[in-house]
Amino acid sequence: MKLLIIEDDINLANTLARRLTKQGFTCEVAHNQSDALLTARKLLPDFVLLDMKLGDDNGLALIKPLRSLLTQAHIVLLTGFASIATAVEAMRLGANDYLTKPVDMATLLKALNTEPVSSASSAIDDAVMSPERLEWEHIQQVLHSNNGNVSVTARQLNMHRRTLQRKLQKKPVQQ
Repeated sequence: MKLLIIEDDINLANTLARRLTKQGFTCEVAHNQSDALLTARKLLPDFVLLDMKLGDDNGLALIKPLRSLLTQAHIVLLTGFASIATAVEAMRLGANDYLTKPVDMATLLKALNTEPVSSASSAIDDAVMSPERLEWEHIQQVLHSNNGNVSVTARQLNMHRRTLQRKLQKKPVQQ
């Protein structure tokens, strides 16, 4: 089962690849539209996980070329910006499924029409993140996208700069 993960967030892409490899997939990762199409032509994957927002590009624009190249592939669109309009558009363009981030492994495997491989390590990996951990991850992602600029990050997160600094001084919550 070959899987192409098209995701501009390198950490998320690597995490998905690692977890899905444990579920029996052979994973390849692409971080932009041109790499995605080149990898799709080379790999001819059975499954595609496609992020809707690829940097400045829109993943919806990739659905038609991927569908024409991979007529039998199962395409799942992942997005952190879910709306009914984009879900309808994704399905109209040829996506098989539409999931919102963060997505748990059971939901993702269900969308890929596969059963989870049972093992002790996958049960640990699939634990649902606590709201505190999710907040920590989100803050780190926004901070990274702003090249470590705390003031800009605080404005984007709509919080006071000192509040953000206090949150950053705390150790990340384990779960």
